[in-house]
Amino acid sequence: MQWLANPASSHGLAMRADWYVFIAAGLFVGLFVYACIFWCLIAYRRSRNGQPAQFSGNPPLEILYVAVPLLMVVGLFGVTFAIEVPVDHVAAAPPNRVSVTAFRWSWRFEYPNGTTIFGTPGAPPTLYLPVAETTEIDLRSADVTHSFWVPAFLFKRDAIPGMTNVFDLAPNRLGRFPARCAQFCGLDHALMTFLVAVVPRIAYERYLASNGAAVP
Repeated sequence: MQWLANPASSHGLAMRADWYVFIAAGLFVGLFVYACIFWCLIAYRRSRNGQPAQFSGNPPLEILYVAVPLLMVVGLFGVTFAIEVPVDHVAAAPPNRVSVTAFRWSWRFEYPNGTTIFGTPGAPPTLYLPVAETTEIDLRSADVTHSFWVPAFLFKRDAIPGMTNVFDLAPNRLGRFPARCAQFCGLDHALMTFLVAVVPRIAYERYLASNGAAVP
């Protein structure tokens, strides 16, 4: 899970924080439950002195084990909401924009200057993004539901027929990162992959100026 330890986008850093909160909460709950189980096994094991005393009803305890999980759920919802709002925010005037169209079984990337990159199941395309800059992605589907997933960014969005899903990406590290469709979409779904290449600004401009011929 290297992508979780070192996400390659600013959104990924936020989502990693959310993951850590949920992992910590899950560990706490799990350890608490196991501690209660072992305590019950020891404290209430079979007695040699006949039947143990029987108890029925404990309103304070019943209120406690309803209130504590409820407070945890509300708290986790609040943390997730606080993290997701900035992640879902779309800049009013992004410096870069790419139109991404998913189709069975590959991708098409269209840049504002007219550069268009088509992929095929046997030749996955590469999406170029400038490092340390915000890029607006306009995501569409030409046929069925697909899903745009870049594991290194800790980011995934669905491409739904008849809709345009708009979101921002802000990669913070140079490199080439594998990506794929994460929604089963038919026979060659497993081959519906692509690369995300995060490059310096000058290399990105050179790539666009050459209509995709000058690969950085």
